Amino acid sequence: MTSLIEQAAKRLEELRRAGIAPPDGLVEHPAPGAVHSPDADVAPTPEATVLALDARHSSNASTAVRRAREWREPKSPPREADDELSNRRLEIDFARLRGRGFVTPDAGSSQIAEEFRVIKRPIIRNAIGQGAARVKNGNLVMVTSALPSEGKTFTSLNLALSIATEIDSTVLLVDGDVAHPSIPELLGAPHGPGLLDLLTHDDLDFADALVKTNVAKLTLLPAGSRHRRSTELLASEQMAGLLREIASRYSDRIIIFDSPPLLATTEARVLATNMGQVVMVVAADATSQHAVNQALATIEACEIVLMVLNKASRTDVGNYYGYYPNNDAA
Repeated sequence: MTSLIEQAAKRLEELRRAGIAPPDGLVEHPAPGAVHSPDADVAPTPEATVLALDARHSSNASTAVRRAREWREPKSPPREADDELSNRRLEIDFARLRGRGFVTPDAGSSQIAEEFRVIKRPIIRNAIGQGAARVKNGNLVMVTSALPSEGKTFTSLNLALSIATEIDSTVLLVDGDVAHPSIPELLGAPHGPGLLDLLTHDDLDFADALVKTNVAKLTLLPAGSRHRRSTELLASEQMAGLLREIASRYSDRIIIFDSPPLLATTEARVLATNMGQVVMVVAADATSQHAVNQALATIEACEIVLMVLNKASRTDVGNYYGYYPNNDAA
């Protein structure tokens, strides 16, 4: 019995030196000859004292190890999607868009809808890695043209709306024609921060630049505030870094980038080098073959370049489905 008492006293002294308080409700065994008050706490048996001290020592050690591990390996809570955090909303007027020849989620079968079903299929395959070869940044898709007024914005928006109807695909539409943005006018997008603001304001949160739409799988990144060097910003390292961030952050969705024409500015050519896919729109019976060849030469380093013939008087898709073209589509 004496050895247990000595062991308990020794353990208490070790804990005191280590800065650990004795277990709650535990009192030292009275020394021989000491007067014990009947109102005082009754000391546990020496065996219980040793067991309690061992348990307390083990508990403190386990807690210390656990806290050290948590400090070394912090666990971040799951991050919500940026477009879910966006506080800006846009109600797209489908009737207005449909009247201008666009694909809309509430419309039935039409020639334009079927044509964009054909156009989007290889783009989606390349974006999700189901093409013949895996494409780096395949989810970054730039839509451009050789010259202005060939229909690249018409194609960008229709492509985004069509892909948004897919069961397994979501879309981020970026208005990258910052010198002449037309998507806000087409959709009635609210004024506020956008692409250019992300390039010029380091403190701007990405979610604050996004606009959620009433198409469940379509989010918009507007061109943003006008800037005197807006076109140069598109060719900057900040833009290249932003594209890399978008490609990795939104790897589960397809990003459609409406860019400036290739022959009108040099910025579109720089942008193309950061894209996984380039869709070049050509206006039928309007753009010369020379202009097309010149434009293609500026992006010959791009791995995937797809061509879309716009404003054609008749297509095989239209013939097959029995539809006729809307010649007013721009």
